[in-house]
Amino acid sequence: MSTIKFTIDGKEIIAENGITILEAATKNGIEIPTLCYHESVALYGACGICTVEAEGIPKLLRACSAKVSDGMVIHTNSERVKKSRKIALELLMSDHTGDCVGPCSLNCPAGTDCQGYVKLISEGKFHEAVALIKEKLPLPASIGRVCPHPCETACRRQMVEESISIAYLKAFAADEDMKENAFVPEVAEDTGKKVAIIGGGPAGLTAAYFLRTKGHSVTVFDAMPEMGGMLRYGIPEYRLPKKVVAAEVNQIASLGVEMKNKVKIGKDITLEDLRNNYDAVLVAIGAWNSMGTRCVGESLDGIVGGIDFLREVNMGAKPDIGKKVAVVGGGNTAMDACRTARRLGAEEVYVIYRRTRDEMPAEKIEIDEAEEEGVKFKFLTNPAEYVGENGKVKQIKLQIMELGEPDSSGRRSPVPVEGKFEYLDVDTVITAIGQKVNVKGFEELELNSRGIISADEKTFRTSVEGVFAVGDATNKGASIAIEAIGEAEKASKVIDGYLLGMEIPYRKPFVSEKIVTPEMLADKEKIARAKMPVRKAEERVKTFDEISLGFTKEQAMKEASRCLRCGCHDYHDCKLIKYANWYDIKPERFAGMKNIFPKERKLVSIERDQSKCILCGLCVRVCDEVAKKGILGLIGRGFTTTIKPEFKNDDVISFCKDCHKCVDACPTGALKIIEE
Repeated sequence: MSTIKFTIDGKEIIAENGITILEAATKNGIEIPTLCYHESVALYGACGICTVEAEGIPKLLRACSAKVSDGMVIHTNSERVKKSRKIALELLMSDHTGDCVGPCSLNCPAGTDCQGYVKLISEGKFHEAVALIKEKLPLPASIGRVCPHPCETACRRQMVEESISIAYLKAFAADEDMKENAFVPEVAEDTGKKVAIIGGGPAGLTAAYFLRTKGHSVTVFDAMPEMGGMLRYGIPEYRLPKKVVAAEVNQIASLGVEMKNKVKIGKDITLEDLRNNYDAVLVAIGAWNSMGTRCVGESLDGIVGGIDFLREVNMGAKPDIGKKVAVVGGGNTAMDACRTARRLGAEEVYVIYRRTRDEMPAEKIEIDEAEEEGVKFKFLTNPAEYVGENGKVKQIKLQIMELGEPDSSGRRSPVPVEGKFEYLDVDTVITAIGQKVNVKGFEELELNSRGIISADEKTFRTSVEGVFAVGDATNKGASIAIEAIGEAEKASKVIDGYLLGMEIPYRKPFVSEKIVTPEMLADKEKIARAKMPVRKAEERVKTFDEISLGFTKEQAMKEASRCLRCGCHDYHDCKLIKYANWYDIKPERFAGMKNIFPKERKLVSIERDQSKCILCGLCVRVCDEVAKKGILGLIGRGFTTTIKPEFKNDDVISFCKDCHKCVDACPTGALKIIEE
């Protein structure tokens, strides 16, 4: 056959005369997106996303069917082509109903594949589960113990009875993995680039982990004696043992990350020094200062910030707090402080909170366990004045409150009851109402109106070239550790691009989400959530030993098997979602009625989710042309068209059970092999 010469995207190509543009591009390493093409069946041209532009030809061409000609100049990625493909994908996705990933993963600020690692745990594959977790989170043993698990808040299993114990399962798998043959990621070849990370907390350690695996030289600087940040110094031993944090820090160090402690920016070294000696700098200093209550008498001795108190205890001190302690605040730090005070010997410990129990932001289990340990709660009260004697606090004047109208967060605002007060005798007051950032040493960075480091939310860049910032010290201020970790992982990709001379801002990926109601899950068997065994209250208040006793392998695997597997089995190989993210689609532009079909299993060993089907016809054509059975056919016309099977005899049913060629060809995950 004769050959011809033509150009695709500026590349001169010599190929056989008569081949299609798609074939020519594929043979030369140029990917043209297509959903309905398969080399084993005849051309169909249904999806409309393989369009290309050829100079001198007014209409866009479908690459799967248009043939090349001598001298043709083809553009596969022009603006006109991208617009055409984007519209085609938006139309397809506007009627595509399914979960790309489970709501648990979508609600995790770090984007961990919760469904994936929970499934692996259910199969006893703990090492593989940790490998999957560490694609996003390098501190699973620590975070699994302390995370307030927004993943579980979104878990659909609670529509049946209770959410999956995702956080504890993560910690369990990590503990098992560390016992022997711990997972170690591959580290890319050295790039010759150097990164300085300021702050050895969850954000700094996460960035160090991912930047090192990309081949960059990484040094972490931290002001404290040991790495770990708030995980090491802000969370009590009974919740997160120091040895667990140390083990995970050592795993990161073993990758070749250099760690330098007791280094304070502005005193031992300056930000300018780091900029001059490193190719990029990441600021992840956290929020280490406690907020005050702004009450009269707050400067009295015996009044200490919650973060300061916990840090002192975690560094080995045993402060003299007396017998009567009051903790002001309703979050997890307040719970840590009051429970720590009990362990230090305080006989009467009160939590002062200006709203009711229902409005407390602390986790319910933390509140319940504090109560079990003898902590008393004074709801609808707020400090009005601290009363002292000889410079030392001895009493709190409490303003009685009542709930008024909801505030901006939806919680009802506490309002003082005029003229109504009560007094509480105390030896120590611990204020745990929030944290703030100490920016000393970072004055050259631009701050926002709250006095916090200002960093671009997509590129994590600060006002100084080559300096990036993430976590509690930026933008919105202090939050949960998993949020800082999520930011750090995203920032590592941006910094990697920066070091390689590219600007790659973070962009939230597009995913398809499905609305599910309890009625849709009514047929699911009710299975109680595994209860974490803990030490008895009367025992645990005497020691700082970890109170959670952990799951057994059998408990963990059984708990993990409760997962409903909401996310799509084919997400990582789905062409539709891959191309949707190429073109940053917005299918809501074409929002309207959707076809919602129940899943069916008429294909014997295959589950068909017609709601995910895009009617590309590949399964029909493969069954007809390759399998030679013609079991599948298009039923109906127009918007409500579906694909259904029709079995003619038992031999065909038997053949279908083992064939699965239609599943292999499906580009969207609409077909799934039923696991026996």
